[in-house]
Amino acid sequence: MPRITPMLWFDDQAEQAARFYVSVFPNSRITHVAKRPANAPGETGDVMVVYFELDGQTVCALNGGPMFKFSEATSFVVECKDQTEIDYYWDALRADGGEESMCGWLKDRFGFSWQVTPATIPDLLSGDPVRAGKAMGAVMAMRKLDLAAIEAAANA
Repeated sequence: MPRITPMLWFDDQAEQAARFYVSVFPNSRITHVAKRPANAPGETGDVMVVYFELDGQTVCALNGGPMFKFSEATSFVVECKDQTEIDYYWDALRADGGEESMCGWLKDRFGFSWQVTPATIPDLLSGDPVRAGKAMGAVMAMRKLDLAAIEAAANA
């Protein structure tokens, strides 16, 4: 089976972003930093590509220049076991200039989107349509997700 690795395009912040991400997630590390060789666009010797692992998931970050920007069309989902984890990842990923959005979404200081959700969200939003609708209504009214409030709404 081929390995599928997400690639994130940065202007010139790939290494800083990778270092930030591996500091937030346990069991994470930078595995390879490649410098620009001669004949590659950009300054020879600058960081071109950074490979890193986020809790075992390989990610590649490219310093590709300013022509492409992140959008909410692509995000990483952080499935959290409880409210303590939701709070931790929400605060850590928003640190130093990140922006919160609705329904558990945020952008980090590099402009990349994350969804910080409880691991139980698929179960809360499926099955009985009335219960799922109540849970979804609660989610739609929140920025950072409150697991107890979502569960209470689903079970009301």
